[in-house]
Amino acid sequence: MRIEDKHVEPDTVSWVKFSSISWTHDSKGFFYSRYPTPKEGDNLDAGTETNANLHHELYYHFLGTDQSEDLLCWNDPDNPKHTRGASVTEDGKYVLQYIHENCDPVNKLYYCDLSALPDGLEGYRGKNSLLPFVKLVDSFEASYECVANDGSVFTFRTNKDAPRYKLVRVDSNEPTSWTEVLPESEKDVLETAVSVSGNQLIVSYLRDVKNVLQLRDLKTGALLHDIPFDIGTVSDISSRRKDSTIFIKFTSFLVPGIIYQCNLDSQVPEMKIFREIIVPGFDRTQFKVDQVFVPSKDGTLIPMFVVSKKDITLDGSHPCLLYSYGGFNISLTPYFSVARIVIAKHLGAVFCIANIRGGGEYGEEWHKDGALGKKQNCFDDFISCAEYVISAGYTQPAKLCIEGGSNGGLLIGACINQRPDLFGCALAHVGVMDMLRFHKFTIGHAWTSDYGCSEKEEEFHWLFKYSPLHNVRRPWEQSSDKSCQYPSTMLLTADHDDRVVPLHSLKLLATLQYVLCTSLENSPQTNPIIGRIDTKAGHGAGRPTKKMVYHKHSSSYFPMYGLIDSFP
Repeated sequence: MRIEDKHVEPDTVSWVKFSSISWTHDSKGFFYSRYPTPKEGDNLDAGTETNANLHHELYYHFLGTDQSEDLLCWNDPDNPKHTRGASVTEDGKYVLQYIHENCDPVNKLYYCDLSALPDGLEGYRGKNSLLPFVKLVDSFEASYECVANDGSVFTFRTNKDAPRYKLVRVDSNEPTSWTEVLPESEKDVLETAVSVSGNQLIVSYLRDVKNVLQLRDLKTGALLHDIPFDIGTVSDISSRRKDSTIFIKFTSFLVPGIIYQCNLDSQVPEMKIFREIIVPGFDRTQFKVDQVFVPSKDGTLIPMFVVSKKDITLDGSHPCLLYSYGGFNISLTPYFSVARIVIAKHLGAVFCIANIRGGGEYGEEWHKDGALGKKQNCFDDFISCAEYVISAGYTQPAKLCIEGGSNGGLLIGACINQRPDLFGCALAHVGVMDMLRFHKFTIGHAWTSDYGCSEKEEEFHWLFKYSPLHNVRRPWEQSSDKSCQYPSTMLLTADHDDRVVPLHSLKLLATLQYVLCTSLENSPQTNPIIGRIDTKAGHGAGRPTKKMVYHKHSSSYFPMYGLIDSFP
């Protein structure tokens, strides 16, 4: 859509997946990434394919033309599993290409000087040649993310020899000479660095799972100001280097959303509310947020947020929702959820976010401590957090619901296998449940960086020990308590999920129902084991509002029906 007159352009690009979009500054088109059209072509119902995603390619689309005329900018037939994305620098001179081997936070980095192309990008139309990218970083040793550039001098955020990240600088004309601009913090994770107001930087650190903002000098890294902020999450920083005004998007468990405006030309930067989301009937003063640090099985302290009403009595009577993820260097920071506030307000529920290992809350070491042969740490951390909310008097096993999605769905599947007695209800959204075959479907091969691969003997044994599909057991046969059973369980998936394909949830659902229920007369398993399969939906992103409401309703009603004594 053209911004000036809101005219909708007819351009369509297909088979775009794992892609960013970056416009050239002449507004003639944009860079994007896509996979080749499948053999079935347009006859294939996009999103239902299960074949491995291979041969990710970088294209440039000229506005007002058919996709068949798009310029192929880069491909790599020798490395079909690699993925790539592009970003045009703020000065418009360069396009940077980021190449990834898998889901690890490492990448190659190539650049192309657009201003040096004799006839511009148009000169490559109709030619069978790729853009002349220069390989600045040509190994998967670390992560490199561009923060700013002055001509050929680039500033990058990197984790090279810095698991909590730092800033470095290099002149692409002297690619072997790198200098450190901002050293790695001793304890905080450098999440974001954004150039603004000429030669200044807004940097966002993650400190014990809460964001901290600072204003620093772009050239030297020197601290100019700490920017006061409430406890919560900075979810976006919008700025341009030529402007002194920035906009910061903020949320927390008790703040639906605020956009702050800050003028950096003032002597002391001050945050002013530009826009704020107001939820009718919500009074944040009725609630409280605590952060606790729970010892895991090996003694590691696991941070966990606990959100509840202020007048809560710790008598074990409250329904409790425990949520986590624990993988792929992804951090779970505070965010607002209307659905969770509603059940806390009206049903006295408690909800908790466990920041278990495998995430990025404390940098790359925290991530690696929950990956590959150490994946069991994730399950131990989560189980320890569940035991804490019970021992602290928030809830009891019969009233404890656990929830996770994608890699978090794997977490839920593994934990109900390992400790079925500990939970009253379990919700696993679009989970990775078959750990011996996940790498064979769509983008699953990229997850081997976190999980390993069953085609390697040592890694097969890691995976087989916790794979949800392969570890379903009748708990009453494993325990002296002959009434022990699995919690009420709902597996949620979607028929067009082309990331974690629905076969994962469907196979586990069939296995649970057969082993625990239909294969045995008078089975002790009386708690329901059910599935919810959404139609015309995928892994979760991009749902229309109607589907989001229906999904949230069903995934909230199911646990509350089982956990509340007199639920309507």
